[in-house]
Amino acid sequence: QVQLVESGGGLVQAGGSLGLSCAASGNIFSINVMGWYRQAPGKQRELVATITTGGSTNYADSVKGRFTISRDNAKNTVYLQMNSLKSEDIAVYYCNAEVSSYTAGYLATYLYWGQGTQVTVSS
Repeated sequence: QVQLVESGGGLVQAGGSLGLSCAASGNIFSINVMGWYRQAPGKQRELVATITTGGSTNYADSVKGRFTISRDNAKNTVYLQMNSLKSEDIAVYYCNAEVSSYTAGYLATYLYWGQGTQVTVSS
């Protein structure tokens, strides 16, 4: 079993900054892609950013130039630094990770999600 624990959400003024982190723990052999998604009230969950083991990143157009995703492979942790926050960034932010684990002698890969953390931006 693998757990993803997020931290760092909260309330910030428009134009401010906030950092999120997500640590994976449990039966982990390797982690490929890690990412952040968000879901605003009444909307579908959408991609924010992803990062591979090698550090290749992908961002939603709406956050390019404002958000930065990074990871510490030794700590199985992914980060999201959010700058110049806007009201449209208000959402619950979820991390996910593509994790390979050995179970009963077999290597299998599953996608895990964190519990979500609220980000609120006040104008």
